[in-house]
Amino acid sequence: MDIRLALVAAVLPLTACAYSDAPAEPAPPPVDGLKQCNIDAVQSYVGQTATPELGARILKEAEGRTLRWGPPRSAMTMDYRSDRVNIMYDDAYKITQITCG
Repeated sequence: MDIRLALVAAVLPLTACAYSDAPAEPAPPPVDGLKQCNIDAVQSYVGQTATPELGARILKEAEGRTLRWGPPRSAMTMDYRSDRVNIMYDDAYKITQITCG
């Protein structure tokens, strides 16, 4: 077998991996398949005292799947879940913000 033929046969598959100047298409945003919580339905609870019972009521009325409490000066992960209800409160346990995510 000719060495040139063997070389071409070895290099030919690598040309399929060559760099292309074509612009990359943007990836679609991830879809988690979960329903967005209804945060507008629970904004009236801002200013009330945070309790486990109130958290359960907010979760139910917002039609969320999970509840996450946000104590003052605490770090929270940045992962987004459209079915999660976040309740932030201050040192006096007063709810300061209610969000989805």
